Amino acid sequence: MPKDIKTTGKIAILHRMVMEEHVCPYGLKSKDLLERRGFEVDDRHLTTREETDKFKEKYNVETTPQTFIDGDRVGGYDALRERFGDDVPDKDATSYQPVIAIFSVSFLMALGLSWGFYGSVATLRAFEWFIAISMCFLAVQKLQDIESFSTMFLNYDLLAQRWVRYGYVYPFGEAIAGIVMVAGALVWVSAPIALTIGTIGAVSVFKAVYIDKRELKCACVGGSSNVPLGFVSLTENLMMIFMGFWMPARAMGLF
Repeated sequence: MPKDIKTTGKIAILHRMVMEEHVCPYGLKSKDLLERRGFEVDDRHLTTREETDKFKEKYNVETTPQTFIDGDRVGGYDALRERFGDDVPDKDATSYQPVIAIFSVSFLMALGLSWGFYGSVATLRAFEWFIAISMCFLAVQKLQDIESFSTMFLNYDLLAQRWVRYGYVYPFGEAIAGIVMVAGALVWVSAPIALTIGTIGAVSVFKAVYIDKRELKCACVGGSSNVPLGFVSLTENLMMIFMGFWMPARAMGLF
């Protein structure tokens, strides 16, 4: 325990990197958390790499920032959250948060477009926009790192396992179908694409999850996601299948 650290009451000493070319974001988060918890922060800046290395060597730590309270070293930002009883997310834990964010924003955008164009949120077009915008957002997630997506996709997609390049084609197909569905144009282009990739995807997910009982991560929001493969992925594909039938039926005046 560092003998030169002396604090009393709600005072915390925070050592964090503040350099011309780098200000540690976790240092700023630690300072904010301490202040929100009612601490007076003795904010000590490490302004050079040499100063930072000496600090790490002195206190036998591998990272900064480091917080000290009442003479005890608490540690970095995650350790500080733990001390205050806050949840510390497990980076490897599965989460539906990315999917919830995409579908929620897509839904609100669809309602906004419907309100703006038709003066009402309760329209069939709003429903179509919701699915089309969701497809676009999901495609963007995949296209951010198409190499990682294609690798994760190979774990379960039946066509990609036979034709590896399909993993690189899929995100573009989803994006194109979503974009033209937003426009309400080129139905005979978007519908076959959506129906094809949706059907292959639905069969692949159903087989992997419900028949083979495999526990995999879903590539639906990109190759670095921690979304579990299952209902969400199946829903994405079923939505595309639905649009593959719905849009031509609408174009032919059946609805």
